[in-house]
Amino acid sequence: MGSRVVWRLKDMKQANSDIRLLLADKSLPALRNDRYTQAAFERFLERLSEASRHVPEAWKADFAQIPWRQVSDLGNFIRHGYDKVDHEVLSSIYENDLDALEHVVDALTERASHPEKPKQ
Repeated sequence: MGSRVVWRLKDMKQANSDIRLLLADKSLPALRNDRYTQAAFERFLERLSEASRHVPEAWKADFAQIPWRQVSDLGNFIRHGYDKVDHEVLSSIYENDLDALEHVVDALTERASHPEKPKQ
């Protein structure tokens, strides 16, 4: 299980990094007017969401401050509700939630890489 979880956590970390690079110099109005940036942003969120589904539930429970169900549901919403995606909500995720998620992913990666260490 360990190496697969590490891969998924690395996928989450990469998606987070990709989002930061993509949106670093973009405003919400610019995002609304650039469908290619929107599509890339949505795709990176889908990848992050899908990878989050492979984090063990017990590990998620240790980081209950993350709304794991919402993270995992986000990809399905983007895929199936593509015509209802609110880019203000997605921008809010970018501005308010990615930092906390990245810190947790880092902690989980450390846990997965060194299973003999005690939980944080």
